[in-house]
This record gives sequence, C-alpha cells and structure tokens, in this order.
Amino acid sequence: MPARRDIRSPLPDGLAAAIRETAADIAALLHRGADMGLPVPGSEWNVGEAAAHLAQANELMADIAAGHARSYGDGTPQSLAQANEQALAEFDERRAEPLAAMIVAKADAYLKAWDEGPTEERVVTPLGPMAPAELGSYLLTHMLGHGYDLARALGRPHMIDRTRVGLTLPFLITAMPRVTDTSRTAGLTARYEIRLWGGARFGVTVTNGAVSVGSPPPARPDCTILIEPVTFLLMALGRRGQWGALARGRILVRGRKPWLAPRFPALFKAP
Repeated sequence: MPARRDIRSPLPDGLAAAIRETAADIAALLHRGADMGLPVPGSEWNVGEAAAHLAQANELMADIAAGHARSYGDGTPQSLAQANEQALAEFDERRAEPLAAMIVAKADAYLKAWDEGPTEERVVTPLGPMAPAELGSYLLTHMLGHGYDLARALGRPHMIDRTRVGLTLPFLITAMPRVTDTSRTAGLTARYEIRLWGGARFGVTVTNGAVSVGSPPPARPDCTILIEPVTFLLMALGRRGQWGALARGRILVRGRKPWLAPRFPALFKAP
C-alpha cells in the first residue's frame, strides 16, 4: 500500500474563492477592449505593463506554492522594483487577451499547488518566509492592489470590498514589520489598535523603534484607529492618503494619545 500523503489544512474560509474571483475580475477588465497603452495613475507603467507584471507575479506565487525556489529581490522596496523592471524587460507580452488568460491560469495554478502540496511548511517569498496560507493572502493582496490600478486606468469599478480586505490581513500582519520605515520609527514608543469597521482588529506596538504586529491588540492602546476597510487596504498599499479619508469620515481616532494617529501611515513603506 502506498504511503498516505499528508494534506494541507484548508485555506482560510473564502480565500480560494476570493483569489479565483479577483483574477476573473481583472481578466474581465482586460477583455473589454482594454487600451493597453493607457497610463496607470500614480505609476510609471501603462496598462499593458501592469497586466504583464500581474501575470508574472501570479506565476511566481504559483511556483513558490509548488515548492520551486524563486529568487526575487531581497525584500526591500528598491530591490523589488528592480526585480519587477528586470522581469518586465525579459517578458514582452503586452496584449490583453493572453495576459488575462495568464492571470487567471496562474491564480488557478497557485490553488492547485496548495491542494496538491505537503502539510504545513514555510515558504520563501519576496517579502521573507511565510506560511503557505499567508502566501495565498499575499497573492490576493497583490492582485487587489494592481487590479485597483487597472480599474482606475480603464475607468472601471474596482474589485475591492470588505470581505476581500479581511482576507488580506494574514499577509499584511506578517509583512508590516518587514516594511517598516526605520527612519520614521526611530525613537518612537507607542501602542496602536487598528479596527476595521464591522470586522477585524489587530495591534501594532512600537518599542524604541522596533515594530511588532499581532492579534489581539494591546490591552491598553495609546491610540485606536477605526477605519473603513477599503480605505485601510488602499492606504496600506500606498494608493490613498490619510487626509482625504479623514475629511470624509472614513477614519476615526480614539485613545489617550490621538496625536499619534497621523504618524501611523508613515511608519511603513509599501514595497
């Protein structure tokens, strides 16, 4: 009798569906006669380059999930940007239909690799070691960020919603200490509680500049930030600033030291 293969525990509820549906939403943007030469707001890329990057990134995540070693920068924003540009230079596909198909196929390949892979282990990602389920959250987060960019460039509705934002938290909580801007945290000691409206909460503790992130939040936070979920993700990914969100009432602040709130977004540098 063959040895029984260990099976991974299921992905967090809803994550597989969110990955599959987000890839399909992005493909739908590209299937509607998309002008691949349009500039992406806030980026040096056009639509074709952003879609090509997404296709390549989905392939990278699928390969990592399947156990294939892939080198891709050293986790710093500069190295990741360089790796992105090098990868794009070596991949000349910019047409809508092939890229849409690749984005979907490689998202499916990640899910297939998860289903067929061994039991829990750590995998090496562009932002350091992660559990495989965190890698899935990373894949979703990355697609949502660039899917949002494509939707803006093409004048279409984006695909970010409260449920999908909740599924990005395993990755974000893991990644935040790794993308700390040490020039901004130097000398700071503060305890933050982050509450997403109607959902999750977590804590960020800064001790003499060192950052730790986890759930549950600290028992006596200095500053509690209540934030609308889509706004939270767009700010975390560097797609939206805090001042407009504050003016529109999408961010509320409580606690003994509310003046710490405006400092919070600058503590991290989105890669």
